[in-house]
Amino acid sequence: MPEIQAFRGVRYNLGHVGSLSDVIAPPYDVIDPDLQSELYEKHPANVIRIILNRSEPGDGEDAKYERAARFFKQWQAEGVLETEGDPAIYVYHQQFEYAGQTFTRRGFMGGVRLQRFGEGNIYPHEETHPKAKVDRLKLTKACKANCSQIFGLYPDPDNAAQNLLDEAVAGTAGMEATDHLGVKHTLWPVTDLKVISEVSAILADKPMFVADGHHRYETACNYRDYLTETEGELPSNHPANFVMTMCVSMNDPGMIVLPTHRLIRGTDSFTSDQIIERLGDCFDCRIVGEGPEAAAQVWEEMEIANEQGLIGLYATGDKKWLLCEATDAAAAKMQQLAPERSDDWRGLGVSLLHRLVIDDLLGAAGHPKPTYVHLVDETVDGLKGEGTLSENESNDPFTLAAIVMPAELEHVEAISLHKERMPAKSTYFYPKLLSGLVFKPLS
Repeated sequence: MPEIQAFRGVRYNLGHVGSLSDVIAPPYDVIDPDLQSELYEKHPANVIRIILNRSEPGDGEDAKYERAARFFKQWQAEGVLETEGDPAIYVYHQQFEYAGQTFTRRGFMGGVRLQRFGEGNIYPHEETHPKAKVDRLKLTKACKANCSQIFGLYPDPDNAAQNLLDEAVAGTAGMEATDHLGVKHTLWPVTDLKVISEVSAILADKPMFVADGHHRYETACNYRDYLTETEGELPSNHPANFVMTMCVSMNDPGMIVLPTHRLIRGTDSFTSDQIIERLGDCFDCRIVGEGPEAAAQVWEEMEIANEQGLIGLYATGDKKWLLCEATDAAAAKMQQLAPERSDDWRGLGVSLLHRLVIDDLLGAAGHPKPTYVHLVDETVDGLKGEGTLSENESNDPFTLAAIVMPAELEHVEAISLHKERMPAKSTYFYPKLLSGLVFKPLS
């Protein structure tokens, strides 16, 4: 794993803002317009005004980024935000409920030395979209800070690094916030140089896999290169050579991966019979139920089976859900379609869905970007034209829906080490990391 750098974080002054819960927000890319408005109204210093400043009447092209930077600078001047007295790394716990159980995911935030993907032992696992990187680079240039963290995973079978940090903060009160989903977030700064050095040594030879924040990681590299071009070669320890990262052991008991389902426009509105015919001998298909609500039954069967080769497809032509199981013919076809890819990549549910089912068998290559959802209920709402979907870019009806299994941590590691990337949104690491707990200055 690359070098870890402690940094003097910029954090909210609780004596000034009151409750930390009032000023935090989820990552910008999961915030829909309704939640954006709700966060704007929650507190005048909510971090939403920085990470996702909304456009105002009469705005120029980059006005919202300039406005975000003014808030960041103004809040520091007014004491709303204050700078840590000493360089620190930040222990970060998230307590949450899932499937009737309580989990705590443990990690720590520090600066991680940047390496371009493919040049060291930091590995991406998903594809990225250029539009998001342009947006985040404009914000970084304006604020000169990491306003949200990367999420990195590292192997540590004994959880030695995290256990050492948890011992260092044991018995001390952390700063707590509860997000809009009821997840409890707790943060402790650790400034003990001996502890920081020991943690760095444990992680020194380990790889890191980017779990979330690929766009922000590549943006951090682009910002560093921008500074080098405009200011000359940066000193080795310059803050812009490091990106704020939440580091979590892949062996932490609180690490779970949830699915990302697809709502799709721009394809034909197939009937179930047409889908079965087109999928041919590559999939064994059967009708599970009728109407959007039958998605719940499809997902229940998929969860029990826990097989990457299972895909649920909704035929909008006759409003029926199909459960489709990949056959040996599918594996052979994937070998033909993606000979440059590894068996691990070709066997992923999302790879089968996009490369084989949608692009090839259904002939819908080049369809618009899907709307991604994580809950079956959101899939149902989207098909019924109800609810608000955070990544929805149109009001047109969906022409196809797909329920897929999540990639697991072993898939992330294997495919990343092959230096391959999964299709976009192959994984959903729940819960999301909060924005607003700490900012990392880059100057």
